[in-house]
Amino acid sequence: MAAAAGALRSLCCLCRVLLFLSQFYILSGGGSLNLEHSQPLAQAVKDPGPARTATAAPRTAESTEIPPYITKCPSNGLCSRLPADCMDCATNFSCVYGKPATFDCMVKPFVTCVDQDLKPQKNFVINMTCRFCWQLPETDYECSNFTNCMTVACPRQRYKANCTVRDHIHCLGNRTFPKMLYCNWTGGYKWSTALALSITLGGFGADRFYLGQWREGLGKLFSFGGLGIWTLIDVLLIGVGYVGPADGSLYI
Repeated sequence: MAAAAGALRSLCCLCRVLLFLSQFYILSGGGSLNLEHSQPLAQAVKDPGPARTATAAPRTAESTEIPPYITKCPSNGLCSRLPADCMDCATNFSCVYGKPATFDCMVKPFVTCVDQDLKPQKNFVINMTCRFCWQLPETDYECSNFTNCMTVACPRQRYKANCTVRDHIHCLGNRTFPKMLYCNWTGGYKWSTALALSITLGGFGADRFYLGQWREGLGKLFSFGGLGIWTLIDVLLIGVGYVGPADGSLYI
């Protein structure tokens, strides 16, 4: 009985020693939790970081814009009668000038046309005369007008104009081309009015004032028409068209 009590006391002393050593180990920092390293880990677990928003790449919208040439292309008309801007043709520049030529053509996108049987058609053939656009007659193209040149001059003055072929005319080469043209424009002056003023009131310079030649008009006014001689000469010059408007335009 005394031996069992002694063993129990020894076990209690051993437990106290182990408890003391464990507390001492913990207080010395060996067994404590490293909060400095554990906190960032906990934060990393709790805070997953900035949310990443998945941005879908915008899809390229299909082009639905109507080309500008569509305004010139009638719908459901004969393909062979379409304007030149509505088709693409395989032209052959080796054809003989002035001779009939045949070319294979295809309508451009968004253009609808039919054949002789009113069936939809994409490929067709056109017949035309073999010549370049700048070789067309003047009735087949339109040119810009220039109003800063003298129409009444010797020799006649020319100007560089930009000409464009009419829509339903087919030709080879560029449909817009430069061309040297004679000055041919009018400022609204009438030849009949100028001649009538020269005959009736020419002695007072009315004809020259009407044509915009105010210096000559003042000369005739203060000289009474050059004592009649200048008046007669102006009647002849205006009558044959040698004297024209001061701005260089033609009579109506």
